[in-house]
Amino acid sequence: MPKPKSCLASLLLCVFASNLSAAEQSEFESSLTKVGQQVPEIGWETLDGQKFDAKTLHGKIVLVNFFATWCGPCMQEMPHLQKHVFERVKDKHFVMVAIGREHNDAELKEFRKKHQFTIPIAADPGRKIYGRFATQYIPRNYVIAADGKIAFQSVGYNEAEFKKMIDVIDKELKKAGAK
Repeated sequence: MPKPKSCLASLLLCVFASNLSAAEQSEFESSLTKVGQQVPEIGWETLDGQKFDAKTLHGKIVLVNFFATWCGPCMQEMPHLQKHVFERVKDKHFVMVAIGREHNDAELKEFRKKHQFTIPIAADPGRKIYGRFATQYIPRNYVIAADGKIAFQSVGYNEAEFKKMIDVIDKELKKAGAK
């Protein structure tokens, strides 16, 4: 659990955490980031050879999705990411990547071809990127605002949470003067 900075913060964190189910508690404790925090230093290269880092992402709205090809909820979510985010939000101020946790390029190229996804995909075979955000559980989504702060984060997949994420993306794009 994150280390609180004051007694009040500690009390609030305990009250919040005590109201979570065992599964939610575990998910909460596995997160290394929180909304409002500056995004960890990240960078990746997609299967198509596009390179991204803090400099190229500055001023853009970014959606980072962590998934695995063997993960049922991830596979349920991927078509929605393709249709309701990637194909819908085509804007110069928006960058999206699905990062295959513990997958290499060859596995992900085969996966992408088989499912006909056009979403930018990057490999993270050693969890170097994922490890900056969490210790366990996928799928995970992070919307990063133009100022580099995390505007939204989620664990797992459900339609209500996915809709919230789309609303946050739209709101952030509007704030950035896009769409």
